[in-house]
Amino acid sequence: MVVFDKHRRTLMREEYNYQLQEVAEPNLYRDIYSYEMPPLMCFNHRVSPLMPAEDIWITDTTFRDGQQALPPFTVAQIVKLYELMHKMSGPNGIIRQSEFFLYTDKDKEAVQKCLEKGYEFPEVTGWIRAKKEDLKLVKEMGLRETGILTSASDYHIFNKLKMTRKQAMESYLGIVREALEIGIIPRCHFEDITRADFYGFVVPFAQELMRLSRESGIPVKIRACDTLGYGVSVAGVMLPRNVNGIVYGLHKYAGVPSELMEWHGHNDFYRALTNSVAAWLYGCSAVNGTLLGIGERTGNTPIEALLIEYIGLRGELAEMDTSVITEVAVYFEKEIGYKVPANQPLVGANFNVTRAGIHADGLMKDQEIYNIFDTEKVLNRPVDIGITDKSGVAGIAYWINSRLKIPEKFKVEKNDPGVVAIKEWVDEEYKNGRVTGISDEEMWEQARIHFSEWVGYLHHGSR
Repeated sequence: MVVFDKHRRTLMREEYNYQLQEVAEPNLYRDIYSYEMPPLMCFNHRVSPLMPAEDIWITDTTFRDGQQALPPFTVAQIVKLYELMHKMSGPNGIIRQSEFFLYTDKDKEAVQKCLEKGYEFPEVTGWIRAKKEDLKLVKEMGLRETGILTSASDYHIFNKLKMTRKQAMESYLGIVREALEIGIIPRCHFEDITRADFYGFVVPFAQELMRLSRESGIPVKIRACDTLGYGVSVAGVMLPRNVNGIVYGLHKYAGVPSELMEWHGHNDFYRALTNSVAAWLYGCSAVNGTLLGIGERTGNTPIEALLIEYIGLRGELAEMDTSVITEVAVYFEKEIGYKVPANQPLVGANFNVTRAGIHADGLMKDQEIYNIFDTEKVLNRPVDIGITDKSGVAGIAYWINSRLKIPEKFKVEKNDPGVVAIKEWVDEEYKNGRVTGISDEEMWEQARIHFSEWVGYLHHGSR
């Protein structure tokens, strides 16, 4: 059927009918994925149109995919992180859902304690295999929605499940029908979609799911899972690697509404965040991630990065509390024992720290010269200086002024005798063979020697 699209103001074909393509041998896309080399980026120069959804949000898999990369969280840790996620998300539910394992007694206890919080957001959802016995766990926990593993590529269908495409689809549709019959919203996880036959399996399967959704009156969601991080959001890249084309195609050819689509990416090729943003731009309402980007291998899309990108795309904070990002990082390090990489954006110890003297000199004149945004206001992380042999007197002066909280009219200059004395001590340290940075503890000791009056003012309120 041809209809007039009011959004694009052109005539468009409304209905597409793709049939499952049964094959005798798996299509492993060996021209792209040879395995002996990194995957190739092939182009056909077909460009999908930007189609951002009216509403976009974030979903969480910290307690499912994220836990697969770390020693298991305790129940208390899960509950605390869930509380922080709720606080970070704000009343509008920018972080809308969080998925949980349901298999062990500890899993069930964590789910129950999070449900007892009574939060609307993030909604607690489950994750199960495509098995009837797993579906019973969802019902027993009283959850409204669950993810269901529905692997999409021939790598999984033929080589792992030992099925044909038809057998896999029938199996998946069977468990979806079971979920719908007991009133549970199924969220089908199209595992390994970036190595799947898009028109021969993905679209026909998605069309069947949409048909079941219409017949039942219950939403059936689709999570497009870039399981090995193969997705590419560069315009004109061929399927199955094209993130833009996957999202656009699910919407246009399979009839999946934006609000029923979700993107789940991994960071194996440093593309998790850019692919997630592309998914938003090309029609997904939901993008899935984890706190700090934890997850299998190289991890998932970091939720804290998605929050910043949300602001960049929508131009508003939407009542989120972005300062909780820093609380999360501190909790991971102090209570869970996870070492956040020092150079990790937004949360690492060095993310807004400069050690170059010329940068410190610029910061003293105007923070905007070398700081990405007002990190103190947005993240409760003031810009900082790390002292090395490259910091110079400008870096030392900035450290003294910021750490001792010296009022503007009394700020020390680069030629201050105390600053010069500390610079001479630093130079002597490196002259004697030092190769490490100057620690905060050492700098505080120098401050007590050369700026004792300001150290006393900081701690006692008097000079």
